[in-house]
Amino acid sequence: MLHPLDHVVLPVTNIDLARERLGRLGFTVAAEGRHPFGTVNACVYFADKTYLEPLGVANAKECEESVRHGNVFVARDQAFRFRCGNDGFSAAAFSTEDADADHAHFVRARKSGGAMLEFSRQIKMPDGSQSTGTFKLAFAADLRAPDFFLFDCQRINAFPADRSALEKHANGATGISEIVLSAPEPEAYGSFLQLALSTTEIGRTPFGVAIAAANARISVLSPEGMEAYFDSAPLTVDKGLRGSAIVFRTTDLAVTEALLADNGMPYTRKNNRVLVKPAPGQGAIFAFEETR
Repeated sequence: MLHPLDHVVLPVTNIDLARERLGRLGFTVAAEGRHPFGTVNACVYFADKTYLEPLGVANAKECEESVRHGNVFVARDQAFRFRCGNDGFSAAAFSTEDADADHAHFVRARKSGGAMLEFSRQIKMPDGSQSTGTFKLAFAADLRAPDFFLFDCQRINAFPADRSALEKHANGATGISEIVLSAPEPEAYGSFLQLALSTTEIGRTPFGVAIAAANARISVLSPEGMEAYFDSAPLTVDKGLRGSAIVFRTTDLAVTEALLADNGMPYTRKNNRVLVKPAPGQGAIFAFEETR
C-alpha cells in the first residue's frame, strides 16, 4: 500500500524563534513536545492530517547519550546540523501500518538507515488536557544523500483524533500539497523515494521526478527546476539530495497575502503561488497555492 505523507522535519536553532516565525506566517503552533532523547518540537498540524515538525535541541547531553545508544533520528539530526547549519529541512516521514515490515524491506534493499526507534511523548491540547502518543519509526537512507533521510512512522498509540483547534490557521492553510527536494541529478533518487513510499510508480517531469502519494506530491527537482518554480538558486554544489520547499494548500490566496503583508513578512508571487524565502525558524521555502 502506498504510504501517505505524514510530516516533515525542520531543524531549527531555537524553538521559540521558530514559534514566533511560524506564528507571523499565520500558522497555529502547538505547545512544545519533549522527546525522551533530548529534542523538542512545536508542531503545526493541518486538516489533512499532515504536519510540520520544527525540531530543536532541548538537552545536548541527552541527545549525545541517545546517539551512543543507536538513536538514528537524533544522529541524523546532529549530522544535518553539523553539515548544513541549525535551520533546514532534513527529513520526510510517511505513515505506515507496519513499521517492522518496512524496516525489513529497507534492510533487504540495503537502504536501511539503522535500528528502528520506538518512543512515547506527551502532547498538550489547547484546552490544557494532555495525551500520550507512542510511535515506531523505520529509517531509510541513501549513502549518496547525507543531508536528507526518509522514515516510515507507525502510531502505536495515537494522539486524540480531534485536533481541530490546532488545525485552523489564519493564513488559510489546510494541508501540504507537495514537498520538493532538489538534486543536480534528480533521477538518481527515484528508487530511494519509491522504497520509502512503498510504490513502484514514479513520474518523469521536465525538471526531475515525482511520486503522487495518497495525499501529496513528492518531487525531486534539478537546479533549473528550482529556479523555474521557486526562483531559488541551488542550495548546494554537490550531488546530494536536499530538502528545499514545502507547498501548502490554502482556501483563499488573497487571505494569505493579506496576512503576510499585515505581519510584515516579505513574499513574492510565482506561477499562481505565494512564495516565502527561508529564514531562521523556517528552514525551507514555503509556497502557498489556492485549492478549491
